Amino acid sequence: MTARIRPDLATIPAYVPGRSHPDAVKLASNETTFGPLPSAAKAIAASAEQANRYPDNQVTELRTALADFLGVSVANVAVGCGSVALCQELVQITCGAATDEVVFAWRSFEAYPIVTQVGNATAVPVPLTADHRHDLDAMAEAITERTRLIFVCNPNNPTGTAHPRAALERFLDRVPPQVLVVLDEAYYEYLRLPSTDGIEIGRTRPNVVVLRTFSKAYGLAGLRVGYAVGDPEVITALLKVHIPFSVNRVAQAAAIASLEARGELLDRTEVLISERTRVREALLAAGYEVPPSEANFVWLPLGARSLEFAEASAAGGVLVRPFAGDGVRVTIGDPHENDRFLAFATAPETALRFG
Repeated sequence: MTARIRPDLATIPAYVPGRSHPDAVKLASNETTFGPLPSAAKAIAASAEQANRYPDNQVTELRTALADFLGVSVANVAVGCGSVALCQELVQITCGAATDEVVFAWRSFEAYPIVTQVGNATAVPVPLTADHRHDLDAMAEAITERTRLIFVCNPNNPTGTAHPRAALERFLDRVPPQVLVVLDEAYYEYLRLPSTDGIEIGRTRPNVVVLRTFSKAYGLAGLRVGYAVGDPEVITALLKVHIPFSVNRVAQAAAIASLEARGELLDRTEVLISERTRVREALLAAGYEVPPSEANFVWLPLGARSLEFAEASAAGGVLVRPFAGDGVRVTIGDPHENDRFLAFATAPETALRFG
């Protein structure tokens, strides 16, 4: 006789990471090709010498540094093992029954339906608009008396599209105050739409919580540290379901050092944004549809041809991320990596076949 396990877990899809191969250029995961900032690397080495000691479970020093950086109170900040862990914890604090609903755009971050089902709640996916953006009107109309949580990924993963502040505020005005809205800003540092800052939007809206991460622009994807900014009642609830010591000592030290060197970080994001523009313009010139991106990747809405394109790209030595039936996400890498991808994608035979 085996242990009794929740039967619905059999229907939960596993999270699928981007492929890796030592002989291929990897543009399949939304990592930065830049390593940690030099000061962060030094903090990592120093903190590793204390790996025999438990980390600060309250993450006090990092929360204080984030509060100072963002102009909020420490009571407004929670830290998690990557922002995806905070996504799951937000489902835990808002949903208590299988009839409770979580609304999100689809296609969007793959973890949303997974954490919803792990939290024993009901997923309500809302299709994107024809231009690959969140359909905020349809999402507002999907709210029912059972809605507990709404994820808004801005910029959206995997399409890279984003909504300006005015559109977000019109949507938030339609959301009942008892429904928690999560503005997932994992790619915030690459966003160049003016005034689109979820933390500023949420200052007067206690039902809004903002997620950001050190995994992308800060180059700390392997250390897993993200944070939430919201009303103190929401943050207190998150701290109650937080897995003890899940934000390790090295991650905390590296994040603090990265915040202190954020000027250098912004210089690096400008380099990536320049490459993002170059790659998109080359793909457009080759005949592809490529929505404007505010993230560290571009999106090719290839539909049924997505898997075929990804396999052809892999054969050409470049790994990209296909989403069957929808499209292909291509992370922006170093210039020589982007050149290798463009050599494949814009070759006449490839562009004619897929563009």
